[in-house]
Formats: sequence, structure tokens, C-alpha cells
Amino acid sequence: MRYLALIAAMLTLPAQAQPTATGDLGLVIERATGSVLLIDQSDRAALARIDGLGDLSHASLVYSPDQRFAYVFGRDGGLTKLDIVTRQIAGRVVQSGNAIGGAISDDGQLVAVSNYDPGGVRVFDAETLEMVADIPTGGKTIGLVDAPGRRFVFTIWDSGETWIADFSGTAPEITKIPDMGRNPYDALITANGRTYITGLFGEDGLTALDLWSDDPQPIRVLPGYGRGQQEMPVYKMPHLEGWADAGSEFVLPAVGHHEVLWIDARTLKETARTQTHGQPVFAMARPDGRHVWVNFAHPLNDTIQVIDTLSKQVIHEFKPGPAVLHMEFTPRGHEVWISVRDANKVMVYDTQSFEKLREIDAESPSGIFFTARAHKTGL
Repeated sequence: MRYLALIAAMLTLPAQAQPTATGDLGLVIERATGSVLLIDQSDRAALARIDGLGDLSHASLVYSPDQRFAYVFGRDGGLTKLDIVTRQIAGRVVQSGNAIGGAISDDGQLVAVSNYDPGGVRVFDAETLEMVADIPTGGKTIGLVDAPGRRFVFTIWDSGETWIADFSGTAPEITKIPDMGRNPYDALITANGRTYITGLFGEDGLTALDLWSDDPQPIRVLPGYGRGQQEMPVYKMPHLEGWADAGSEFVLPAVGHHEVLWIDARTLKETARTQTHGQPVFAMARPDGRHVWVNFAHPLNDTIQVIDTLSKQVIHEFKPGPAVLHMEFTPRGHEVWISVRDANKVMVYDTQSFEKLREIDAESPSGIFFTARAHKTGL
């Protein structure tokens, strides 16, 4: 009887959910269908497709610190919270008419979105997606990143200003830094949160800020680079968020030229240039910094080049397929996952042998985001 009573008691206990690990997962943006593909690194496989995310023609995302939730920033102003454990949408708000990316605070409590229409930055509670701050800027807002100390940094295309929004107190404090340059189009922040660099479309060169300074002032980087050369049409703006931190140097895609630029990370002075196959879009360093992988704008966007960071020479070139849009390294860099939009494939390559390991079907794939990004500043 005692045995039967024990069995009966066990049957009345609530069922325990199976634990789900998310550290090996990632999401692929499927830009044409408003969906994302949940992927597994170790199995090199797609696990699920999640629909209903709106216009993802220029989309990005960030992760919560526990790597469970993804916040997807859509072109249509949609901010969508995804639960990658349940594989469902956990919340969604259309917060503007046209958005261009976002960031999550270092404590994981705030999600910020930068907007083209109506401009400015809107900040939301990461748990509820309720808006906690609306920061109008009077222009298109780009280059939004998180910075240490519950801060967001962003730049305005129209005015050439960079703003720092500090949310560490009871109300946000805004610091405005003018004279960053004409028509800044994108920006990056270094992994230690110290240096913010914005690229300029309206003039040659870049501008940096030292965020460790009590009074950050614009620092001109490569002023006048490309002057005196025949300028080429810009088919696609390069993405500074796909910059390379190769040890003691930054590697940045040049605007309107077939080259990448090497900059000393300490002095911000140019150290070299490498001629490339086409106009670079992403120049991304393998996590150990040994190689930089570069893809290119239309019409030369079927090609990837690999550059050695010691010799600064191209050591490998191959053609994964039509419209290579994005690359993402596994956290330790043993593989790289590449979205090939017009082949409707995500392709996985060994970064040492350059051997193709797997192809995964995807609908017009673009951005690839592994959950390891949850623990990196600026990603």
C-alpha cells in the first residue's frame, strides 16, 4: 500500500519541463518573408522557422543576457521579442515608420531603437516592451550602440552630431557632441566600450570619440583619405558594425573604393591599405584576429576574400554564390556561417581549410546572429 501511495503522489506532481540550452543557437534573418530561422551550431542544422516579424529587408537583432530572448529590429519600425526556447513571438510593437537597428543596455533591462522616420531613439523596457523614453533628434538616427554604464550612443545623419544617452540615473541625461562630420552613415564601438567610430558619407574619413574621457571630443581619423583619386559609384554602403578588430589594428571597409583600411587601434593612424576584389561591405575578423574575411557590394557580391593580418595580403578567394550578404563566426572561430541570399542558402565553412561543411536551406537569408553576441558590447 505504501508503494502504491508513493506512485500516486508522484503522478500528481507537476510535469517538469526539459531544460533547453541556448548557448549553441542562433537566428538567421529571412528578409523576403518576414521570418527568422532558428539554427544550431553543433548540428549545423535549422531547428525552426518563426514567422510574423514584418519587414525584415534591413533587420538586425540583439539578445538578452540569459540568451533566451532575441529583440529583432525591423525596417518597418517593428520591435519584436522572440522566445527562442518556446520558439514563439513573446511581444511585438511597431514603434515607428522606419527603423534602422537597435541595442540592448549592458544590464539587459532596456532596449533602444534608432529611427529614420520620425527620427530619434525610442527606449523600451526589455521585459514588457513598454516605452520608457522618447528621444527626438530632428533627423535620421544611425550608429546606435550600447556602452558601459547603462548608456546608448548614436549619431544623427542630418546634423552630424553624436549623442550619448545615460540611463544610469532616475532620468536619462543627454550629452550632445557636434562636428562629427558630414552625413555620418554608420558607427561602431570597440569591445571595451572605449572608442566610438563613425563613418562619413558626405566627406572622406571617419571620426572617433574616446568615451572614457569626461568631455569626449571629435577625433578625425584618416581625414581626406581617397582625395585625388577617381571616386567610384557607391552601390551599397559598407557596414561599420562588421568591422574587424585584428589585435592592435582596426580594419574598416572604405567607402567607394576597392580597399580596406588598416588603422592603429591606439593612435588611430593609418597603417596600411589592402586592395580588394570590389567595394567591401563587411570586413570581419576571425575571433582570434588572425584573418579578416571580406564580402562585397553588387555587382561583385558573389565573392569572399580572406586577408592575412600579418602580411595584409589576400590569401584566399572563393565564390559561395550569388549575393553573399553576411558572415558570422562561431564564438571560437573554427567555422564561419555565410548567408547567400539568391541561392536561398546558409553555407558553413571551416576557417582553417576553407572546406564547405554544410548547406542549410533558408528563404533569402541575410543577417546571421549567434547567441554568443549576448555577452559582447556593441553587438
